[in-house]
Amino acid sequence: MIDSYKHKGKRNTLVRGIAQKGIQAENVLEAIRKIPRHFFMDSAFEEHAYQDKPFPIGEGQTISQPYTVAFQTELLQVQPGDKILEIGTGSGYQAAVLLELGAKLYTIETVRKLHLKAQKLLTSLGYKANFIFGDGSKGLTSAAPFDKIIVTAGAPHVPKALLQQLKVGGILVIPVGDERNQRMLKITKIDEKTLEEEDYGGFCFVKFKGEDAWQ
Repeated sequence: MIDSYKHKGKRNTLVRGIAQKGIQAENVLEAIRKIPRHFFMDSAFEEHAYQDKPFPIGEGQTISQPYTVAFQTELLQVQPGDKILEIGTGSGYQAAVLLELGAKLYTIETVRKLHLKAQKLLTSLGYKANFIFGDGSKGLTSAAPFDKIIVTAGAPHVPKALLQQLKVGGILVIPVGDERNQRMLKITKIDEKTLEEEDYGGFCFVKFKGEDAWQ
């Protein structure tokens, strides 16, 4: 895998573009600038890697648009050492951004092929995370509670398990809606009985796969 000056130049251009769209967190922009997104895509489609758009990665899944990755990450307000649960490892690109920001990451993927591929790639790049193959709608009780939780697929509602596994003061970022369009929600757990929900507008994600996601 080669990360050339040309690739780095394209990333600089990409970062300027998403900053112009409103991303302000410098640590998030720097992570996007540093991570070779083309490593997370088939080499045959490398020319698409630094366009600000999603792209298919097989198994009916996509690598998210860089702006969307940056937007969700900014909402999450990641601090070094935060214990974060990611639902939907996918290509591993969002995980790389979180790890670059210093997160202690647990990432769940329901498609075994993607789970194994992302684990192999991220490990080869020197990133250390806890990779879990399973149903993300149930969260990860064994490692709860979490400082932050991020969901990278669209669900019709917020799975109760994720709210239960969030620390008081913690943040959950999740797209909620139908199978075509969702609203990006940021949910802050004020106390065990109080949630603060903020709506950050429309997005489009692949369908959340999970037993508890569509009940």
